[in-house]
Amino acid sequence: MTAFVGVAEMVKWIAHHGVERILAEMTETIEADFRRWESFDKTHRIASHTPFGVIELMPISDPDTYAFKYVNGHPFNPARGYQTVTAFGVLADVHNGYPVFLAEMTLLTALRTAATSAMVARRLARPDSRVMAMIGAGSQAEFQALAMRAVLGIDELRIYDVDPAAMAKFERNLAPRGFRITVCDSASQAARGADVITTCTADKAVAQALVDADVAPGVHINTIGGDCPGKTELDPRILQRGPVFVEYTPQTRIEGEIQNVAADFPVTEFWRVLLGHAPGRTSADQVTIFDSVGFAIEDFSALRHLRADVAGSGLAQEIDLVAAPDDPKDLFGFATAPVPVV
Repeated sequence: MTAFVGVAEMVKWIAHHGVERILAEMTETIEADFRRWESFDKTHRIASHTPFGVIELMPISDPDTYAFKYVNGHPFNPARGYQTVTAFGVLADVHNGYPVFLAEMTLLTALRTAATSAMVARRLARPDSRVMAMIGAGSQAEFQALAMRAVLGIDELRIYDVDPAAMAKFERNLAPRGFRITVCDSASQAARGADVITTCTADKAVAQALVDADVAPGVHINTIGGDCPGKTELDPRILQRGPVFVEYTPQTRIEGEIQNVAADFPVTEFWRVLLGHAPGRTSADQVTIFDSVGFAIEDFSALRHLRADVAGSGLAQEIDLVAAPDDPKDLFGFATAPVPVV
């Protein structure tokens, strides 16, 4: 039998623990897995692009557990009443190939993306950072803000989105949670005075949601909207302002902000910072850039974190996903056996 956590159970899990607690704890799980980066069998995601969006598979494995996530990205979906991103994921036992855990990952991906941003910001942003500019107020925005508060201490938010309704939604969701929120008229206004700038826009275009003139010394930039070929958010000149940190270089070269610069543009994989193999922030006035596209190790971490946390709680139900004949070689006999009469 395979354990399964569906949408209703995921919502109950989040309600029971609280978003910020989950984000803080998941940050630690993701960092622990990044610290054993070299033990994973890694590859870039497998993408199927259409005029409507993209559907991707994100596989990864360590010596004992294999994981994959199915995820889509359809930027025009909200106008049709659908989510931009949906996902589910699986953990499997490497030793026999059996799937052991299945979960919805639309909500879980939102949590793991924000937790990853916070994990990196904890090392790259200035320790006294308290103000975040959020450029893009879609489904990920609130999770980003809460993760940055849980891990970094952010308490003031400056928000901009081309959609006024999205900004109103963001303010409605987070003002009761104690943030000071300024709704801005432009990305430039939002970036003014920010210690951390997060860009998270959905349009599949080579865009400049943030321009070089808006980036002050000392800022940490967390860019997470560029996640496929032909989709970026930053003025390329920003990448020259300071060190650029990435998850998995072969994937980011194809999908990240660095697809807009030369193929030999220098980047640092973040796991190297965690292990002390490369420097992170080196001065208070340095600009640091996390060119995040989302990588499968983060999904692996989120799934194993969820699986461990819901074990014995009643939130995971057992589903009959794997055929199990008494004779492993007689699948035909299993399939054609008489059905018991009830």
